[in-house]
Amino acid sequence: MDVAVETRGLTKRFGDFVALDDLTLSVARGEVFGFLGSNGAGKTTAIRALCGLLRPSAGEARVLGLDVVAEPEAVKRRIGYMSQRFSLYEDLTVAQNLIFWGGVYGLRGEALRARSQWALAMADLAGREGSLTGDLPGGWKQRLALACAVLHRPEVLFLDEPTGGVDPLSRRRFWALIDGFAADGVTVFVTTHYLDEAEHCGRLALMHAGRLVALGSVDDLRGVFAGRAMLEVACARPIDALETLGRQPWARKTAVFGTRVHVLVDEAERGRALIAEALAADGNAPRSVEPIVPSLEHVFIQYIESAAGEAGEGVAS
Repeated sequence: MDVAVETRGLTKRFGDFVALDDLTLSVARGEVFGFLGSNGAGKTTAIRALCGLLRPSAGEARVLGLDVVAEPEAVKRRIGYMSQRFSLYEDLTVAQNLIFWGGVYGLRGEALRARSQWALAMADLAGREGSLTGDLPGGWKQRLALACAVLHRPEVLFLDEPTGGVDPLSRRRFWALIDGFAADGVTVFVTTHYLDEAEHCGRLALMHAGRLVALGSVDDLRGVFAGRAMLEVACARPIDALETLGRQPWARKTAVFGTRVHVLVDEAERGRALIAEALAADGNAPRSVEPIVPSLEHVFIQYIESAAGEAGEGVAS
């Protein structure tokens, strides 16, 4: 594997608080790699350390073969970074922001003009050069921030929750741009807490309390349910069904998803019979009990609850 990003035991402490705990992973060139986790999971801390913006407390990290501690400025010249918080100047126009950030990356003259025109077209902002950045809708601001981050043709692109606060259509268009960069060989390292976005990533790192709890493709991660079956139950009173099934020793896990109840059992056919029997006895006979493929949400919850349980955090199922 041609490695673009590599960490070994990467750790960051703020006093007694461990924000990032012994992170070890490798990301290949051209890969779309995702960090998935809730707020406070350590995703942003990891990104900032990899970008040379935050000095680790322990461990090491290399980006494109460069040590992020010993050579942070060299790292910054070869990467693109889009922070979690919108960081462009809202009192500048679209064109002025592109000129400013192009200058930061060392672009001048014809090279800057050509790259700015490319960026405007890429972000679908052509014709908006004179608009004040602060007046742009949220999705347009995010596309402009991405355009500024890739003006200098970075080899690795770090995106920290890039679609936070934007509408679903804008999120879809943004991910189409990300997929395009990956197709051109750019390594894209993205953090998100949106499960549907995580499906776009070739591999995912699931983070909890600063620790890496699982790593792999979505299909790999679904292996946490290997040898068991997830059943979806439709019935008249789903909340009552959740309580009834939650008391059964053969129900490994129960949860409500919309108006349906999902139940993890050891074997599908026997599980269907047991569910039907238990609910019928409660006067809540199911309309249907069908096997389903565990979603990424199921997977994420399973790993996080397991990690929290091992750490003694007492997360309820």
